[in-house]
Amino acid sequence: MKILICSDGTQPAEAAIQLGGLLAEPLKAQIALLGIAETSSDEQSLREALQKQAGLLHGRGISLDTIVQSGEPVRQIADQTSKRKYDLVIIGARWTGAVGDYWRSRTTYEVIKSIQPPVLVAIGECKQLKRFLVCTGGKEFIEQAVQFTGKLAAALHASVTLLHVMAEPPAMYADLVRLEENVDQLLESKSELGTNLRRQKRELERRGVSTEVRLRHGIVIDQVFEEVHAGDYDLIVTGTSRARGLLRHYIMGDLTRGILNRANVPVLVARAGPPKAARTLWNAVKGLFGRR
Repeated sequence: MKILICSDGTQPAEAAIQLGGLLAEPLKAQIALLGIAETSSDEQSLREALQKQAGLLHGRGISLDTIVQSGEPVRQIADQTSKRKYDLVIIGARWTGAVGDYWRSRTTYEVIKSIQPPVLVAIGECKQLKRFLVCTGGKEFIEQAVQFTGKLAAALHASVTLLHVMAEPPAMYADLVRLEENVDQLLESKSELGTNLRRQKRELERRGVSTEVRLRHGIVIDQVFEEVHAGDYDLIVTGTSRARGLLRHYIMGDLTRGILNRANVPVLVARAGPPKAARTLWNAVKGLFGRR
């Protein structure tokens, strides 16, 4: 696996380097450290900072290539990931305050939307990666993200929880609620949700990853963080999807943005595959109430 760690020489970048150090050995990864100076006059001070930061990895016996560029950070990262193939990009996330839609540096969100590889955002002080929480949405197109998470979890000997949150439905759907509250019954059902979660669970277990499915009802972002706090997770996995048409960027939904805003552990923003063709309304309704 090839990992690119991005740094501007500041403290949030050190968190990204520490996170890269946790991943490098178990993944047998090749590490590249990309230093980005806003202007060419900042390059010398950046090189000095990078030398110190690289020492964090050298102390673990990890060798790496160091690349220094100057210019607008998002463009430089996009250029680097287009020239060379990386399986994962790790970036820091400077806190800017709980105001508006973006609580961290706008660069963090723009990098996620602009580059092809999955992005691991270093948040908080991470000393281990043993418990992953995957926000699946219960849809087929998230399976590419589940597969990538499985590779990481298998190498790190981490467990995975697949979390699906559904808004509180009207009373007329009480039967569906009772079905979803019984995880075993849901996973054995022929419903679209049950089928997708069952397939995702099998994909992870096929890799030897201990996996459980958790179901919650309520406001999605609130339920995600209730689960995060209750389960003491080390990593949250969420997704983005590619924009339709000729646009090359990725769409970061409200849930992913909200998770990045509120998280105090690292967040992996994995790439989702394209959604499959929509089914007819009648087939969708039959799938919701499918029986074994």
